[in-house]
Amino acid sequence: MTAADAFTLSSDLINELLRGMRLRGVQYRRIQAGPTFGMGFGAKPGHAYFHFLAAGHVTLRGEDGDLFELSAGNAVFIAHGGAHALLSDASTDVQDIGDFDSAPLGNAVCAVDASPETVPSTLLFSACMEFELGSIQGLGNLMPALMLIDAGGQRYPGLMPILAVMEREVSTARIGFAGILARLADVVAAMIVRGWVECACGNASGLVAALRDPRLARALLALHQQPGRDWSVAELAAQCHTSRSVFADRFQAILGIPPLRYATELRMRLASQWLTLERMPIETVAQRLGYTSQAAFSRAFKRITGQPPGAARSSM
Repeated sequence: MTAADAFTLSSDLINELLRGMRLRGVQYRRIQAGPTFGMGFGAKPGHAYFHFLAAGHVTLRGEDGDLFELSAGNAVFIAHGGAHALLSDASTDVQDIGDFDSAPLGNAVCAVDASPETVPSTLLFSACMEFELGSIQGLGNLMPALMLIDAGGQRYPGLMPILAVMEREVSTARIGFAGILARLADVVAAMIVRGWVECACGNASGLVAALRDPRLARALLALHQQPGRDWSVAELAAQCHTSRSVFADRFQAILGIPPLRYATELRMRLASQWLTLERMPIETVAQRLGYTSQAAFSRAFKRITGQPPGAARSSM
């Protein structure tokens, strides 16, 4: 395989990843603070936080107590929704972000004033969202708890122009800025995920390694593009131009599960999305995933997820 072929495969898989990424229930805040402030953000499993600092300086205290210094133009992505605080300095008392005065700016966007009696010195744009990486199973769990994007942006070169636009929109607050910021934040989240997958953030193991491994990439791409096909291990190995045994051993070694188990879990993850988010009928989901009967699909769904399809639908 040539370098160009490997790049194309990697790009196709990342496209598949980003196509399945879901940002739902997003809440945005334009925050004015300073010169003394301490804003706490509680843990929200299944969510992600994004903060962009347009002006001023912030000390970020992570869930484990580690401190990080942010300056204007910096951003942070907290993939697992861990508790954290944004502070004027490490000794400042913390108040929950929901306790500060706020006013709506538009749909799902509000202005927060954390400096009611002083001239604000810090300006932030923050988002909290339900974060899901679609059909790429387990990838979200591999992401670092906290990802910093500095003004240099070596890991995310395309991100800097977007952050510059966000900085102008936050600072000037022109007509329609809230909606523009919301859309830009969605793009930023996608670009952060893409940059992390491309560089593996120093951890090319497990699923990240598989996404970047040309010997497995063809099979993974085929599975994700045709989840309803009744794949055999031999057919998947043929996608990678290798023997059945070599492919199966490598897949197990890198991903930790056999290929056909991965295929089944992929189908059930897609089924959960289609049932709960897109409200597809159970029969339609079963057909799209290649099951010959609704009963066979329901048995497989319950075996993998622990509940029948009808219960999954009604839980949303």
